[in-house]
Amino acid sequence: MLIRQRESRHVPDIFLLFCESHRLAGIKARKRLHFAFENYSLPYSISFWLHQASLRDEEYIKEAKSNVAQFVYTMHRVGKVVPPKRHILKNISLSFFPGAKIGVLGLNGAGKSTLLRIMAGIDTDIEGEARPQPGLKIGYLPQEPQLNPEQTVRESVEEAVAEVVNALKGLDEVYAKYAEPDADFDKLAAQQGKFEEIIQAHDGHNLNVQLERAADALRLPDWDAKIANLSGGERRRVALCRLLLEKPDMLLLDEPTNHLDAESVAWLERFLHDFEGTVVAITHDRYFLDNVAGWILELDRGEGIPWEGNYSSWLEQKDQRLAQEASQEAARRKSIEKELEWVRQGAKGRQSKGKARLARFEELNNVEYQKRNETNELFIPPGARLGDKVVEVSNLRKSYGDRLLIDDLSFSVPKGAIVGIIGPNGAGKSTLFRMMSGQEQPDAGSITLGETVKLASVDQFRDAMDNSKTVWEEVSGGLDIMKIGNTEMPSRAYVGRFNFKGVDQGKRVGELSGGERGRLHLAKLLQVGGNVLLLDEPTNDLDIETLRALENALLEFPGCAMVISHDRWFLDRIATHILDYQDEGKVEFFEGNFTEYEEYKKRTLGADALEPKRIKYKRIAK
Repeated sequence: MLIRQRESRHVPDIFLLFCESHRLAGIKARKRLHFAFENYSLPYSISFWLHQASLRDEEYIKEAKSNVAQFVYTMHRVGKVVPPKRHILKNISLSFFPGAKIGVLGLNGAGKSTLLRIMAGIDTDIEGEARPQPGLKIGYLPQEPQLNPEQTVRESVEEAVAEVVNALKGLDEVYAKYAEPDADFDKLAAQQGKFEEIIQAHDGHNLNVQLERAADALRLPDWDAKIANLSGGERRRVALCRLLLEKPDMLLLDEPTNHLDAESVAWLERFLHDFEGTVVAITHDRYFLDNVAGWILELDRGEGIPWEGNYSSWLEQKDQRLAQEASQEAARRKSIEKELEWVRQGAKGRQSKGKARLARFEELNNVEYQKRNETNELFIPPGARLGDKVVEVSNLRKSYGDRLLIDDLSFSVPKGAIVGIIGPNGAGKSTLFRMMSGQEQPDAGSITLGETVKLASVDQFRDAMDNSKTVWEEVSGGLDIMKIGNTEMPSRAYVGRFNFKGVDQGKRVGELSGGERGRLHLAKLLQVGGNVLLLDEPTNDLDIETLRALENALLEFPGCAMVISHDRWFLDRIATHILDYQDEGKVEFFEGNFTEYEEYKKRTLGADALEPKRIKYKRIAK
């Protein structure tokens, strides 16, 4: 049968073609096709439909066939095999139209990055066919972009607008040559016209304003900073800035929100919402998926499962779908239901979440809490019972060189709290953790830990792990029985509680995806069994299933946690307090979650306070 017309909930004028198992499942016909998913290539499907459809449906088939030429990118039966002979992608057929905004979801190792590398033309060792429309300009942001280390930040960014930069320089040279005594005015006038045409077409006279606005939005380092001296996160922001200024027809973004603070992510959301081209983005940022995506493509066991809608609507249908699957999916469904319950509560329910959690602290601190279902859950080993005094910071001051990072900071962490720490990169968030653990000393003021406090720290640096070891060896040190906090347990059982099951424990560390390395990093560093956790960017590279598991583990943890993160959804679910690093050494401590804090800032400082700007440091007089 043919399903004729249906109003799209998210993207206007959507036309969806979907053919499954040699059977026409449906057509949702509108004037423009933004995204089509099928198990067989569209031209073959059109031919099949022509033979199967009745005469009264010819007008819809004619419209469908005419829209085939509008695809900007098609994939036909694409498959990818990785060692040892594992089909990471199989029989994927996708077609994209201008304007589609697609979020790609899937577990770590499901093939999300592989899909984007194939679409970018980087990975050509594939089954099937993947081809863009002739002349399509594709912009691709990998997780680890390669930049010229000899360039400055400005030189690197200006490569994206090289035509305009060269036209501006050329125009200046033309003006200078007009003053020469033997100037060829006709030739110079022709050159001037050519340069001015380029400049006007790209609003080139406002180029500096455009560059400054983009640099502020993504909080780029100083223009004259050398690429070679930048951190990995700073390089990613430079690469993203370059890519957006290039204005491609199609954006392929692999974790674009990594290393962006919350204000920069919000700016990127607005940019992509207004972007006229096609966007395919892998991201774990669920607010980003809610606000940008009109479609969700889930990669599951090599296959692609499309959903028309944003993340919240996908979560609803995912819950229903899991309810119909086998019993081994029970833990995943339970985890999803917990998050879905939070989504449905609305702002009022979310506001009371943090206070309710604090009241439940004593209830959670019992042995029943420690019983965990290993499937798709993370295990945070509980420490000793925490006393009333946790962390007290008084008149803290810290600088690096001539830059003041923290100026006169005072706050107290209550028992049972989860403090979300936010702010631009380089503001001094990790420095606070190093001072709390005694690795660094403050310039003035004090940090006092309660007598019962035992810290468990997880930094953001995962390169120290031995790539030649297996997952089990890296965590266990080869021991069958491990000491986890004050107790002992089988090492393979402990590693399994971080979702490394069976043969996965035999994987080499060097073979792991970024998200798998993140889980391994947590397993290795949390085994000390602390009752106060210091987590530095724990959400980076984690898939949404693992993020959800981490959130649930933190919500049930019978201790305290201080978490550096830019993930707004994550902070809204877990945070009872926010510690915000601002300009010139100011740090603000707020009771509430991220959204409540944003509302407070907007109410007290105005909407401009939520716009991203490059951080300003107060200088220390020598």
